[in-house]
Amino acid sequence: MDYDSLQILRRMHPAWRLLAADHAPLVIGFLHRCFVEPNVRMLPEEEVALRLEDYLFHQRERLGEKAFPKRAVDYVNEWAADERAWLRKYYREGSDETHFDVTPAAEQAIRWLAGLERQQFIGTESRLKTVFELLRQIVQGTETDPAARIAELERRKAALEEEIVRARAGRLEFLDDTQLRERFQQMADIARALLADFRQVEQNFRDLDLDLDLDRDVRARIATWEGGRGGLLEEVLGDRDAIADSDQGRSFRAFWDFLMSPARQEELSALLQQILALEPIAALAPDRRLGRIHYDWLEAGDTAQRTVARLSEQLRRYLDDQAWLENRRIMTLVRGVEQRAMALREHPPGEWGMHLDEPAPRVELPMERPLFSPPVKPRIEQQLLVEGDDEVPAEALFEQTYVDRAELRARIRQALQTRRQMALSALLEGHPLEQGLAELVAYLSLAADDGNAIIDERTPQTVAWTDDTGRTRRATLPTVVFTR
Repeated sequence: MDYDSLQILRRMHPAWRLLAADHAPLVIGFLHRCFVEPNVRMLPEEEVALRLEDYLFHQRERLGEKAFPKRAVDYVNEWAADERAWLRKYYREGSDETHFDVTPAAEQAIRWLAGLERQQFIGTESRLKTVFELLRQIVQGTETDPAARIAELERRKAALEEEIVRARAGRLEFLDDTQLRERFQQMADIARALLADFRQVEQNFRDLDLDLDLDRDVRARIATWEGGRGGLLEEVLGDRDAIADSDQGRSFRAFWDFLMSPARQEELSALLQQILALEPIAALAPDRRLGRIHYDWLEAGDTAQRTVARLSEQLRRYLDDQAWLENRRIMTLVRGVEQRAMALREHPPGEWGMHLDEPAPRVELPMERPLFSPPVKPRIEQQLLVEGDDEVPAEALFEQTYVDRAELRARIRQALQTRRQMALSALLEGHPLEQGLAELVAYLSLAADDGNAIIDERTPQTVAWTDDTGRTRRATLPTVVFTR
């Protein structure tokens, strides 16, 4: 934090430029209202322009028509320019329309300004206990002496047994209202900060992007590599492995695995509902979005997951065996043509040159010609069809199972009207399987066709139903989550 580094931050960092901008209240107010507060990760250009036009209309009513003279779309593109970098402008995969999202630097400035608002009180007790708990976890997680670990576990066991004795005797310890509000405030701050950090996590992954459509250096290395294939993979995939093997990548993967557990999601929902129902917490008038903050985490984390998957897919495609060999051969031929052209540039051939009818001779060997093979003449025997007299049961033709996919799709839409996402297991609790395995396969087919659905093959789940004979059937399948 010396003078020179601060000068560089003042000139180069988008967050500082946003805070020092002439129209900073307009920019920050709109970005917070449009992207940060509702946890929106991407919006098409037309919708962003419409929302900004509505926002400008209300501001001009208060400040006058000359307050903000430019068009909304001009402001949006100006904020996305490199010299400001408050919005990220990009093309979503599979779409030719430009989309926008808030940059991590702009969200960092918005979070800093939100921290300037006067708080009801500053809690210190819960933070001190959090520090002590983190220190204990570090010490216990790095202890290599089994005796020391056993002693610590025995101490915690004795403390739990003592607490059980007090609870059985009716001597329960409760948090007072101040302690409740303090811990709730700390939880809310951490939850919002975690939600805001996802944009920075996604940006850090994007900084490691080896998108070969943009990175000419990597494309040239693949085409002109002179060593072995193992060396090329080590050279190019080094940055890709850094995504998953970095501290951030391992932490994000552990977070995602923990949050994708249906049991964890149900536990978080129950805890949040129970806490928000407490009178001291309700008196604070907390943000209603805190009750579903874990679903916002899932939505933001899914965006980061898709970013990593897209980067990996693009890189693997360029390292395909046949494409690698073809590109290398093409570059070798092009270099040879260029070298000969450079050698003849100063002394071009005159009338003594010769013309070739074809660029390469055609070789036709007599033994390559196939021998004559007479065509096969089919022999067709005509037979008269005789009506059969066997009795074949036709009940099977009327016992076919038909699954109405439109009805299943309507159930999913109805369930998503009151929540952002719905797991298949939770949906089947309200609408049990009536047609058994065929209906379950139909649900999986709908999830595969839905671009917003999440299918996590790493986390299996078991679904049970009762067939026509009264027997209980079970099927193990990947975790399926339907989202809006």
